[in-house]
Amino acid sequence: MEYTYTLQDLPEIAEKVLLAVPNKTLLFYGDMAVGKTTLIKEIAKRLGVKDNISSPTFSIVNEYEIENGKVYHFDFYRIEKEEEILDIGIEEYFYSNHWILIEWPEKIKSLLPAINTVIKLTKNKNGSRTINIMPVK
Repeated sequence: MEYTYTLQDLPEIAEKVLLAVPNKTLLFYGDMAVGKTTLIKEIAKRLGVKDNISSPTFSIVNEYEIENGKVYHFDFYRIEKEEEILDIGIEEYFYSNHWILIEWPEKIKSLLPAINTVIKLTKNKNGSRTINIMPVK
């Protein structure tokens, strides 16, 4: 599934993402400053997060409470080796049946859950973005 959008369309795009995904593990791919964190913030709001949503670049993971569950927002940009995240109990997060939103999943490729949805973001020359949503089963 592919959509082209502007920042004004973000609430609608976040809703479309949530309607399109068949699982709760979303992998966000895209260049720096393409809008991964911005989209994740809107998705988290749509899921019911009431807290201030921020990027977990330095903390690696932010946890948010929602009705009937949690949202885990990961940012693996600063990870040099996959082994670095094994100490945080990554498996417990990934197999918790809560929402998992991951930026820079390519940094931990061999540790990712097999069932996930790939979300690729690209920035277009006119400033709009294109999103591709691809479930992996």
